[in-house]
Amino acid sequence: MTKNLIPTINISPIIKDSFETPESTKTINKIKKACIDIGFFQIVGHGIDKKDINKITKVGKKFFNLPLKDKMKLAPNKWNKSNQNLYRGYFPNSVNGKEGLDIGDLKVTKKYALKLKNQYIEYLELKKIIDKRSIKILENYFDNIFFLGEVLFKSIIKLYKTDVKKSKVAFSRLKTLSTLRFNYYPNQSKPVEISKQDGIALGCETHVDSGIFTILHQDKKGGLQVQNRKNKKWYNVPYNKNALIVNTGLALQFLSKGKFKATNHRVLWNRTKRLSIPFFFEPSFDFKMSHSFLNKKSKDKNDGINFEKFLNKSLKKFVEYQR
Repeated sequence: MTKNLIPTINISPIIKDSFETPESTKTINKIKKACIDIGFFQIVGHGIDKKDINKITKVGKKFFNLPLKDKMKLAPNKWNKSNQNLYRGYFPNSVNGKEGLDIGDLKVTKKYALKLKNQYIEYLELKKIIDKRSIKILENYFDNIFFLGEVLFKSIIKLYKTDVKKSKVAFSRLKTLSTLRFNYYPNQSKPVEISKQDGIALGCETHVDSGIFTILHQDKKGGLQVQNRKNKKWYNVPYNKNALIVNTGLALQFLSKGKFKATNHRVLWNRTKRLSIPFFFEPSFDFKMSHSFLNKKSKDKNDGINFEKFLNKSLKKFVEYQR
């Protein structure tokens, strides 16, 4: 294993929605460099209080400590035939070596989801098993992390010398397919994959993410690794109690015509319990993905695809989403 590859960026200059100051410009250029060179960076000064991160971590641990029969009350139809949800909810570790809980925008009501009839916009009845206080913590965290995703995306828009208000075209609450996920790695008896590249045992397979950005809180156990695009070597993403980890996804790669590439990452096999909380910042289901969105000079006329279709294609490679 080689030295740390991941830069740490203080994003406080842009967190107040100011993109015009000299300090903001420096920050945005640091983000640009990290996205182009590595596709991974850590952020501090992100505005999310450590107390709120501790609270959301406790909510996750409390959920995964429940008996399996209780957790299954939130499972999609594939694993719990009494439920109608297909996309959101809990999946057991028998699927791919880890347990997970996928939560969409908590502003989505049951009435709205039924009226919209979109495959990814689902109302998840969390109150079946999660208490009101915990649901409030989830709502608060989703709001804060979604805002953070918007700030980061606006910094990308700013690089193209375009109005940052365009972010609202791509991201609309109630339509966003963004996902707050809890990944819980139990005491894995065996790896889910042995890397074909270097023979390392893995607790999560080598992959890239689907959205614009993934914003992750990882616990002290670490284990997350990122691949250097140039030398193909793997580097640890170190634990930093004050930082959140950000990586680029396939949607940003598409919008930028490959300028900001999605980066391979993986999780090492660990015999001890581990919890990570990624937020997949993903556009509205009906957002028309096109190269001209960021770059008006793009001459591609037929390059558009709705994000819903884009995501549908991307998710096929993940075992847990074969539902």
